[in-house]
Amino acid sequence: MPRTLESQITMEKTPSYFVTKETPHRISAMSQETKLIVVVRDPVTRAISDYTQTLSKTPDLPSFQDLAFRNQTLGIVDMSWNAIRIGLYALHLENWLRYFPLTQIHFVSGERLITDPAGELSRVQDFLGLKRIVTDKHFYFNRTKGFPCLKKPESSGSPRCLGKSKGRTHVQIDRDAIEQLRDFYRPYNVKFYEMSLSLSQHSLNPQDFQVEGVHVVRPPPPRWPPCRHFSAATHFSSFLSMHR
Repeated sequence: MPRTLESQITMEKTPSYFVTKETPHRISAMSQETKLIVVVRDPVTRAISDYTQTLSKTPDLPSFQDLAFRNQTLGIVDMSWNAIRIGLYALHLENWLRYFPLTQIHFVSGERLITDPAGELSRVQDFLGLKRIVTDKHFYFNRTKGFPCLKKPESSGSPRCLGKSKGRTHVQIDRDAIEQLRDFYRPYNVKFYEMSLSLSQHSLNPQDFQVEGVHVVRPPPPRWPPCRHFSAATHFSSFLSMHR
């Protein structure tokens, strides 16, 4: 990481941080005060989105079902396929909690990042100890893309929208396959909620992950001092980290 002044924040992002086994140890060795932000979404939808993007680059890819299942008839999911493995959020989080306390990790709902970007970023700014500068006036919803776009209220320039690789129509997947994957992910999702929902500063919703019956009492939000260094990574799931 570059040198950072007291008044500065340093940011870094890499898509594979959250799911790479060695990364927590390396970041902890760099700074144990690092703050981490993880953007998660329904792992089934995430896997289909991952496949759709890969298929656009590799047209001769096997079918989604062929990659996702070792035996679909028996409902045996192939956990070695990266698109499936990434969505095992609880397992990845366990690895990170060996090096960082849960209070240094902030979870962002990928679904709500689309429907309420200002609300999600307000919580991120609070987590980082920053003044709430990014608000509703910085966004407008692009119905063509299906995503919000970022704009500068004081500027007449064109807003910044996600690139062409985002917002693709997903490949149609057999409903039975989707339900099998939901059944597969359900215990991992429940565990993830049990591990993470004691935190107050996020808007994860069990319904976004097809999880029911998870009830957690949230404590008051922690008071964070401002941070100077910020490091980040995006994915499925996006992963960001911040350190002093």
